[in-house]
Amino acid sequence: MRVTGLGHAGLFIETAAGSVLCDPWVNPAFFGSWFPFPDNSDLDWAYYGGAADYLYVSHLHRDHFDAENLSKNVRKDVTVLLPAFATDELERELRGLGFTNFLRTRSGSPVERDGLRIMITALTGPGDGPIGDSALSLDDGETVLLNQNDAHPLDIPAIRAFGEVDAYFLQVSGAIWYPMVYQMPQKAKREFAARKRQGQFDRAVRYIDAVQAKHVFPNSGPPCFLDDGLFDFNGTGLDGESIFTDQREFLEQLAEERPGLSAHLMLPDSVAEVSGSDCKVIHGHTAEQIDYIFGNKREYLREYARRRQPCLAAERASRAPALPRERLVAALKQWWEPLLARADRICAGVGGPLRLDVDDIPIVIDFPARQVRLWDGESCRYTLSTTGDLVATNIARREVDWSNSILLSLRFRASRIGPYNEFVYTFFKCLSDERIDFVENYYAAAQEDNEDIELDGWRVQRRCPHQQADLSRFGRIEDDVLTCTMHGWRYDLPTGRCLTADNHDIRATPATSPSGPTARARIES
Repeated sequence: MRVTGLGHAGLFIETAAGSVLCDPWVNPAFFGSWFPFPDNSDLDWAYYGGAADYLYVSHLHRDHFDAENLSKNVRKDVTVLLPAFATDELERELRGLGFTNFLRTRSGSPVERDGLRIMITALTGPGDGPIGDSALSLDDGETVLLNQNDAHPLDIPAIRAFGEVDAYFLQVSGAIWYPMVYQMPQKAKREFAARKRQGQFDRAVRYIDAVQAKHVFPNSGPPCFLDDGLFDFNGTGLDGESIFTDQREFLEQLAEERPGLSAHLMLPDSVAEVSGSDCKVIHGHTAEQIDYIFGNKREYLREYARRRQPCLAAERASRAPALPRERLVAALKQWWEPLLARADRICAGVGGPLRLDVDDIPIVIDFPARQVRLWDGESCRYTLSTTGDLVATNIARREVDWSNSILLSLRFRASRIGPYNEFVYTFFKCLSDERIDFVENYYAAAQEDNEDIELDGWRVQRRCPHQQADLSRFGRIEDDVLTCTMHGWRYDLPTGRCLTADNHDIRATPATSPSGPTARARIES
């Protein structure tokens, strides 16, 4: 198996049974905020798009789904490997670009095509990408590859049942806006960013220990920021307030934590020749170029930014002009109030008004009253501030996922009183009837989950209230506090209260009659 790195999560996988093009991203995403790091714009995209037998797009986030590149460079008769998502949005988007040949998969069920075994594991929770994320497993009869990209949590035993993994590509850097955009003291921001970076590393190591692959490749990030207004978000920021660990930093920390592990740097145009347990990586960059990219990162990024200024200028020119106050409020009211009317669990979960400042226009989304209106001076626990051109563009495009546009752009500022509230984020990524209905049904089904497990002297619900991770595998109890190690969410067991966010309490009681070993299955290295 021959794997060529295309940058970020992009891979071109060649086997005797066919080739697979994965997540080919090159054009800036999220209002021109994100660029691939390092630069991959000089790759021969027409070659990869024309040579592929299969196309795999893991999910609709625009650092994975690059509509311009897919439209321009990928042949339209390629077989698209389609994850089994709850909605057909990904298929609709691809059909809109001209693709017609789809291989529909069932999550976790292998299929064989001309000697190539293929399995896509689909995630369908509200927090999984834009209502869906996925991982790809491939087996050409000699080598098993797992391309996890952004997909977590995963059922690792099911992944390993497909075959012992030889080459493992996983996300190691952040894809979120916290804490960079939040209004808080700089010291607190540094501390939260350090925790986030460590949490990302710990999660990646848990997966590495669980998958037990012969070779590991950090992948799917980090992005870089070439706009002057965002430039200081690169890497760990000017003062440690950012979260974007790069590939070499991760490999250096991993070598300290797991000495002897076979882990490899993968850059655009790097080629990994993997044959079972054997692996050889050849870089398209010289050693001096690699040292410059990572050792002189800010200088490298300044040069990269100069090259991409025409691209940034074109993106800014494509935005709609800001709307006047009356038209803005009317447009959001007409769009969002019917959604609020059918969003019972989201509105209850937010539980109060949210203030959205668009330039100098303060708007309130009143979740309890199901209204959108001008701010009337009331206290709001949650505040978002952004620019009128971004909001007007989303209105013009009827953008149903503002996390996949404004929020991931980092072109906004936020504040909140109290902990993170998942329902706020969920609303902004579900701005259509289809998405609202799916998420409301998802939450209803989660509330009906009555399965319990016994864990270190406590009887608790099996699924984490956050993203349904299996606590028999990812739960850890210390001093009557349960931590779900998948994302670090914590619960006070005597009260059931979630210590990480509101409205995610857990069902828990002391186990009075232990009946043998607990259901716990720790991830072993």
